[in-house]
Amino acid sequence: MQVKVQAEDFDVSAECAGMPESRGAGALVTFVGTVRDYSDASDILAMEIEHYPGMTEKELERVSRDAAQKYDILDSLIVHRYGALQPEENIVLVAVWSRHRAAAFDACRFLIDVLKTSAPFWKKEITPQGSRWVTDCPGCRAGSRDGHRHAPHATRHLLHSR
Repeated sequence: MQVKVQAEDFDVSAECAGMPESRGAGALVTFVGTVRDYSDASDILAMEIEHYPGMTEKELERVSRDAAQKYDILDSLIVHRYGALQPEENIVLVAVWSRHRAAAFDACRFLIDVLKTSAPFWKKEITPQGSRWVTDCPGCRAGSRDGHRHAPHATRHLLHSR
């Protein structure tokens, strides 16, 4: 189990290489969260992420221990960035190794959903209209139980990306 909180970007392959407890794994599941260019019907110009040093790492370690107890996994890795980030930049990496894929998928979903609701990070979106703090997401809070749900942005995103 490894946790990193850093300002620097990360390389998924480099981060996942050589995790000490990953030997014998039949599955590696990764999730990479990136800065979106839209949210709540507004363009996102940038995002600022703040954290509480020391407390943040302890909470991520606690969440990782919970996943190890709840799922049959060999190892896990969480890398989370802070600072000023631009659209499409990496924010978070969650990687889980297990002997079988089901445990890796389940643990990865659990880790990202719990991380989004309990880790002491604060996110501010910078938009053309000004800045706003990102509030709690009920879909994230319920995600590990019922599957993640957000209000539909698909139509706007498809129109926005053309």
